[in-house]
Amino acid sequence: MRLTDRFDWGQRSYIMGIVNVTPDSFSGDGLLAGSDWVDRAVALAGDFIAAGADILDIGGESTRPGSRAVSAEEEAARVCPVLEALSAAYPATVLSVDTSKAAVAEVALRAGAAIINDIWALKADPEIAGFAAASGAPVVLMHNRSRPRDIERDAKLGGRYLGAHYEHLIEDMSAEMRVLAADAVAAGVDPAQIILDPGIGFGKTVTQNLALINHLDQFKSLGYPLLVGPSRKSFIGHVLDLGPDEREEGTAAAMAISVIRGADIVRAHDVATVVRIARMADAILRAPADGGDSGRGRA
Repeated sequence: MRLTDRFDWGQRSYIMGIVNVTPDSFSGDGLLAGSDWVDRAVALAGDFIAAGADILDIGGESTRPGSRAVSAEEEAARVCPVLEALSAAYPATVLSVDTSKAAVAEVALRAGAAIINDIWALKADPEIAGFAAASGAPVVLMHNRSRPRDIERDAKLGGRYLGAHYEHLIEDMSAEMRVLAADAVAAGVDPAQIILDPGIGFGKTVTQNLALINHLDQFKSLGYPLLVGPSRKSFIGHVLDLGPDEREEGTAAAMAISVIRGADIVRAHDVATVVRIARMADAILRAPADGGDSGRGRA
């Protein structure tokens, strides 16, 4: 799939719906339970599509702080049945696989995925960059300074990665994200197939997460589409003192500012809500200064 064939960057925001095929998602929406988990994943995805999702992101390994790592075989066994079912039921919908493993990416693309969404930016598996390049698939490269040993757990708010040190947050992140893209290109990935993700919640403090959303527009100079995923994350919980199932309004605010600051794709659990937020924000941002109707429109 060519990104430029499916997405018109800068014209509107696109919505990526999260389908977690895991038992231990931080947000409590993991679907891997009972014998009907594939059917429930497809039903959830159908609701997302009906609500206006442009992309479905299928993940088989939790990335919450302190989560258990799974083998490539187990991860593939989780995502591939869902991808196969979704590609059959919704052939026009763009599917993404959330993985850092080459073996999982390979079978996921055969099962119907079109995008590789890698939270370790092709760095965790020495084979995935070469595979991504050879496949020609679009790749999401996420900025990630998190370290498994640097975790803080709270009974109410859940776990969070502690922040890394930055001399100048936006400048440092911009430089590091530029290197991530350059390394992918050096491995053979087409620059036109790269999407960058600043990695909200991964190796950043609460204040750093807030700052990178507020200054997201400064990453536009890197020249790549931007994906942002603040949905239900712990920085929202720490600001509002709320658990994962009470963060819809905080997520809405973070999504709205992300769109205003230039996010091309927003990754969401609550797709119907976020679609409306993005459409309204897009409409406001793109309204002409003269109102477009010389004042003749109704209030």
